[in-house]
Amino acid sequence: MEVDVAIVGGGPAGLATALFLESRAKDLARRTVVLERATYPRDKVCAGAVGGRGLALLASIGVRPDVPKVEIRGIAVTTRVGELLERSDRVVGWVVRRRELDAELARIARGRGIAIEEGRAVREVRAPEDGPVELELEGGERFRAKVVVGADGVGSVVRRAVGWPRGGIVAQAVELDTERSPSDLPEDVLHFDLTEPDLVGYAWDFPTPLDGKTRMSRGVYDLGPRALDPAARLARRTRDPIALPKRRFSERGVTLGERLAKPRILLVGEAAGIDPVLGEGIAQAIAYGAYAGEYLARVLPSARLAFEDYAPLSPRRRLGIDLELRARALPLVYGRTRRALEWTVSHSSPLARAGLAYFGGARVPRADLARAAFDLARGCLMAGLSPAGRW
Repeated sequence: MEVDVAIVGGGPAGLATALFLESRAKDLARRTVVLERATYPRDKVCAGAVGGRGLALLASIGVRPDVPKVEIRGIAVTTRVGELLERSDRVVGWVVRRRELDAELARIARGRGIAIEEGRAVREVRAPEDGPVELELEGGERFRAKVVVGADGVGSVVRRAVGWPRGGIVAQAVELDTERSPSDLPEDVLHFDLTEPDLVGYAWDFPTPLDGKTRMSRGVYDLGPRALDPAARLARRTRDPIALPKRRFSERGVTLGERLAKPRILLVGEAAGIDPVLGEGIAQAIAYGAYAGEYLARVLPSARLAFEDYAPLSPRRRLGIDLELRARALPLVYGRTRRALEWTVSHSSPLARAGLAYFGGARVPRADLARAAFDLARGCLMAGLSPAGRW
């Protein structure tokens, strides 16, 4: 089969690419295929938090997923030196199940004439110097495409096939679903726990929609050495020695300066790299797809397929600013300034309000940014006054 665009991966990044391409160039979208290795609805391990900025991007092209969700209005942080709960007067995002979100996005894409081939795992990608890219699927079937979009996640076949490195920042995570407990925070709050000093990462407790009820997704995001299995940390946090069904997954954080395109091939979503600090990925995957879809609509008609100017992480774009700041903050958040950050995030309401506004896609008040900077300076002072090795 020959197509103009083959998108490898039918998650939020790949489907957003197809949807934004269709919104800008319907004729090109009709010559596009999404190759998804599984069959919808398929399970996808993910904490499921979607920032309002990602939902607003989808809404800008008339895409409004109708899925079970928990609406989020607040954030809570617990550290060794305190805890903070901040709420917004508006919904700033959702928690969803990827099984349902991805299937809904695929349904909407099909309704707009985008071809989706399910159960089509790509085994090999061949990109000659000149001419179409060749895709070989498991079972031997072949596709030829003018352009291939790698939207196939942390284990990206497209990324490996063209010789790009795995990436320098790969986190391990483990999660399980439990019933809510009396000690849990309100159902519309995302809770981050930074109390384990040897954990290069955090633990989370997110409300999640499951079987018509609000339950809890509990997990551990770990960027550090594997001396202690994240699953052991999770079992200790939940005080449950029983072998509950735990789900493991990896995440690729963005590495600044990496190539994200070569002639006829480009990467989006986690194949390109997401937030390395918290592992946030769904809203960023949508932003990658929005950029890539609009980019392809612009360059494909002119046959400019070298993609030298493919720059989703440009400092002039919100996604680029977001991921560069997070990548540069990574060694500060979990490194030698961690104690200062712990004090700040558990004492600074302005910082929490700024985070909620940004997560929700709203304008961040400058006054909150200024006060957050002041609180960070106070946090550095408090950490400096604290005796070494103690809080």
